[in-house]
Amino acid sequence: MRRNAQRCAATMRQETKVRMLHYWVLAALLGFAGAGSAQVDSRIGFVNLDRILRDAAPAQRAEKKIQGEFSKREQDLAKLAEQLKRTQETLEKNAMTMSETDRRNRERDFGEMNREFQRKQREFREDLNQRRNEELSGILERANRVVRQIAEAEKFDVILQEAVYASPRIDITDKVIRTLDDTPPGKK
Repeated sequence: MRRNAQRCAATMRQETKVRMLHYWVLAALLGFAGAGSAQVDSRIGFVNLDRILRDAAPAQRAEKKIQGEFSKREQDLAKLAEQLKRTQETLEKNAMTMSETDRRNRERDFGEMNREFQRKQREFREDLNQRRNEELSGILERANRVVRQIAEAEKFDVILQEAVYASPRIDITDKVIRTLDDTPPGKK
């Protein structure tokens, strides 16, 4: 499940790349405007979305909630996979001693069983990803509100979510996480 959370976070990061390009252009323009004027005091901040989705209490609660919702289906899939494996081993072990008709019937049954397993596994992944996206979108909305509040309160000009390098001096991720942890889920 952790890998799926990471994949989801990676997908969400991809969606912010265009937005980040706009931020970089804005930051560059602010920098050039500052170079031409006497003194422009620009404040740039950085927030690490991966850390928020991994370390913030609401994200951890959401992950536990999702795990609870999907654990039975995951266990059922594991049992089905084990049954499929045993069936395959039995078929391979006894294939030489079976009649041609019996072997074909068992191979057909195994194929149907395998297709059913793959279908259930695909549905499970789709449902899990959809549910995770629902939960994470709410957390991201809250995180964005918190980032805006911090930016306004501390008079930041730009807050970046993606960067090759960000100095710890401009990293406000810990403030965002603390605020998210202290804010009840219903509060906007």
